[in-house]
Amino acid sequence: MAKAIHSCIRVLDETRSRQFYEAAFGLTVAEKLDFPEFALIYLSNAESGFELELTVNKGRQAPYDLGDGYGHFAVSVADLAAEHARMTAAGLEPGGIVDFAPAGARVAKFFFISDPDGYKIKVIERGGRFA
Repeated sequence: MAKAIHSCIRVLDETRSRQFYEAAFGLTVAEKLDFPEFALIYLSNAESGFELELTVNKGRQAPYDLGDGYGHFAVSVADLAAEHARMTAAGLEPGGIVDFAPAGARVAKFFFISDPDGYKIKVIERGGRFA
């Protein structure tokens, strides 16, 4: 059986991205692999063994084209309102809370936040399939 271990995103500024992910989600550097042309920075926290890999291509100046798809990754939190308030107070500018119930019954309660490079992160309240 396969085990999900990390997801990779490409970022322009390592420091800016590390500061965002630590402030927003408590992710800190688990390991950094530094090469002449690029660096791989693996971020994690005590909540999960899953890591976020930041890839920094050295010398790149232009922002990455994220496309027009609805791509994102998601994290779950115990208290969505508290996390939303904390991120707002930290100046991280989360989007509004969505109570997602397209057929009448709640599927999820969540909000989105964007990292410094424009990647979308869905923050979902724990419960149901998102426990």
